[in-house]
Amino acid sequence: MNILKNILELKMSRRRFLQATGTVGAAGAAGLRGKLDGFSTLTEAHAAAESSSGTVVTKSICAQCPARCGIDVYTTNGRVHAIYGNNDHPIANGKLCPKGHLGTYMLYDPDRFKGPMKRTNPNKGRNEDPKFVPIAWDEAFKMVADRLNALRDKGESHRFGLFFGRGWGASDVGVNIAAFGKLYGSPNAPIGHSSICSDGSVLAKQCTDGNASYSSYDYAHTNCLFIFGANYLEAFRPYNNNMQQWGYMRGVKTPKTRIIAVDVHMNQTLAASDRAMIIKPGTDGALALAVAHVILAEGLWEKSFVGDFKDGVNHFRAGERLEESSFNEKWVKGLIQWWNTELKDRTPKWAESVTTLSADSITAAAREFGSTRPAIALFERGAHTHSNGVLNGMAIHSLNALVGSLFAEGGLAYQMGPAYGPAPAKDDDFLDDYAKNGPHKQLPRIDLKGHEDGYLMAKNMIQEVGRNHLAGKPYKLDTALFYMTNPIFSTANCGKEWEEAVKSMFVIDTSPFPSEVAMLADLVLPDNTYLERYQDAPTYPFQGWPLAQLRVPAVKPVYDTKTFADVLIQIGSRIKGPTGEYYKKLESAENIVRHLAKGFADNPGDNGVKDFDTWKAKGCWFKKPYHWRQVRGEFFEWDGNGWNKPMKPQDVKDKLLKTDSGKFEFVSSYMEHKKDWILKATGRSEVNYNMPHWEEPKYTGGGDLHFVTPKTAMHAEGRTANIPHAIALFQPAAGGNRQAVAEVHPSVASAKGFKNGDRIRIKSAMGELVAIARVTELARPDTIVLPFEHGHWAWGRWAKGRGSHVDEILVQQSDRISGMQNFYTGKVTVERA
Repeated sequence: MNILKNILELKMSRRRFLQATGTVGAAGAAGLRGKLDGFSTLTEAHAAAESSSGTVVTKSICAQCPARCGIDVYTTNGRVHAIYGNNDHPIANGKLCPKGHLGTYMLYDPDRFKGPMKRTNPNKGRNEDPKFVPIAWDEAFKMVADRLNALRDKGESHRFGLFFGRGWGASDVGVNIAAFGKLYGSPNAPIGHSSICSDGSVLAKQCTDGNASYSSYDYAHTNCLFIFGANYLEAFRPYNNNMQQWGYMRGVKTPKTRIIAVDVHMNQTLAASDRAMIIKPGTDGALALAVAHVILAEGLWEKSFVGDFKDGVNHFRAGERLEESSFNEKWVKGLIQWWNTELKDRTPKWAESVTTLSADSITAAAREFGSTRPAIALFERGAHTHSNGVLNGMAIHSLNALVGSLFAEGGLAYQMGPAYGPAPAKDDDFLDDYAKNGPHKQLPRIDLKGHEDGYLMAKNMIQEVGRNHLAGKPYKLDTALFYMTNPIFSTANCGKEWEEAVKSMFVIDTSPFPSEVAMLADLVLPDNTYLERYQDAPTYPFQGWPLAQLRVPAVKPVYDTKTFADVLIQIGSRIKGPTGEYYKKLESAENIVRHLAKGFADNPGDNGVKDFDTWKAKGCWFKKPYHWRQVRGEFFEWDGNGWNKPMKPQDVKDKLLKTDSGKFEFVSSYMEHKKDWILKATGRSEVNYNMPHWEEPKYTGGGDLHFVTPKTAMHAEGRTANIPHAIALFQPAAGGNRQAVAEVHPSVASAKGFKNGDRIRIKSAMGELVAIARVTELARPDTIVLPFEHGHWAWGRWAKGRGSHVDEILVQQSDRISGMQNFYTGKVTVERA
């Protein structure tokens, strides 16, 4: 590990520092080089730069994706001109991905909104000029607050919806967005974007090990990585750190980590793996079930974690049932029931007929994974954005239990939260009678999340809102506020539902950029970019130990814009009653993060962060190690010196395996509690509804070719769409460059009469689009791959009108269990355009 530490702690070179500080001229450069020679730390070099060139280096975090990489933002004479990775940030380690340097272009995007505006054209549409006119911030705040107060006075507060995408931390979500709906009184504030993100993986884990969360991974110590539908080297979070970890796993570590990668086309990860498995879309679960079958039939399971037969003899044989009493389970529940009901017949030969992968390759992958310790089975959207998505995820995650990787060194766990202090106010202290007992308490959310008639187990269903609003089911919204989400662009069939829906709402958008939602908005209250605001950001699941970053403004707002957290505070402070008093106490985003930082006094970080000022100076707070570890079937807790404190079963249940049984459940108690609804909503059998089992995905669109729309390395959740540099680098592996190209197999091109570079027409039941063909054997013969990125009709001069938008031809379908949008179950036809 000393080697890895040396690699990750590379210091900034003099050349890079001189370039970043903007120091020019041979004499000036030579003079500063001489000064740098006497410095032992980069901090001293920063001080020299500030005194000699006016350059300031601000510690902050990137916002190009969810990774939250630490950045050094270089500002000279009030202008940002360079962004590099923060050497002392444990995710960035002085490095950034290709997107990380592009924040400057977002900050100075000429198409940014310059201040708050209101619409004067009552007609809404793609071809309608909104005729925006400037409006003062106080007038805008009053306009929104008056509207919301009027709804509340009429007992119609439920008709207000607050929709958000990439929430970052307590300052914008935890004590701000989440509190707003609670105090104001709306079940629709907030509704997040997670159902078009990755809720399938969250629910799969909740159903099996009781943790409704993404996993943290100990890549540095794993010896086998089995990747299902997660393009690790292109679009899996945290992308920057993943590339660093890959370099260590494959280039430094001994033994090198073996990689088995599963996807629907030959992407970067498959090309760099030891075993590439190009699978039929939606069948990852069948592969996982067959792998589980082999692990059990060949006696490869981790007995110290799973348990063993009472007589010590392996009785798992294909097609044969077993007595449940014959096996002593340790940290799992329902293994024999799962075998008898599902696994005994899920042989590699069976899986071959489903996945199109050969039985021999499935067996070889299973043996390699099952015989290697430690090992991780990792999955994401490629596996779970299907109608059978949660079942696929449960099957894949069950492999982690079979090989004993849960909470083990080189395995996977879950993320600890930061040691924050209390917020400036507690929302529960400001609930009035209306908030507690108003009519909204009897009404479901408009997305029907958590409702018998909708998606009882879903977390969010943002893609359903447009459809339900148009149908008045269960009612229509009056006012909608959007923050960091653009559902008109990013949900399936968006042009026909969300786009139509917002025409009959009063829409408030807070994007800094002219997004599709913004162009149909009645009021634009533009947010600051991430280089202009204070914002806390606890890490996405990373390596388990707590990590909290701080976004710090590198410059004052370039235009008359405001941080969204401050905008919501200003609106909230104008709501009548206790809600207004609560938001007045919050005061500002900066005040919130200052209060959060007080918690570090009693829990100083490993990097010396103990208060707001040190947090700001360092850019992050973290405290190693992860507190729990499973070693050969025994659980231990950190006692300050090591994982020395044995854990009792109840401790494991309370802190780690949070299921009813306190074990990993192949037969899910969480799903059993929802049995009647699941059987009714899905039509599944009472025999296997609550265990990982094979179910054919419901393909949509009516075509003969699968249509898969992955993300690429340059996709920044849409926020790079108007950046020429990002556009130029788009889809490099397939050669798309300035455009997205559709990967099509030569057999399809030959049958349809087109060649490489031709324009092709791709059709589904929802419509059609035109794309450029990239004829390549990297694609399956039954699959077209066209990345999600282009096709904006708004957003800015470089984004608008570039290429086609894949979501416009996707049929709206969601997993009935997770509510996850089925982005990858579409089927299409193709012809020469």
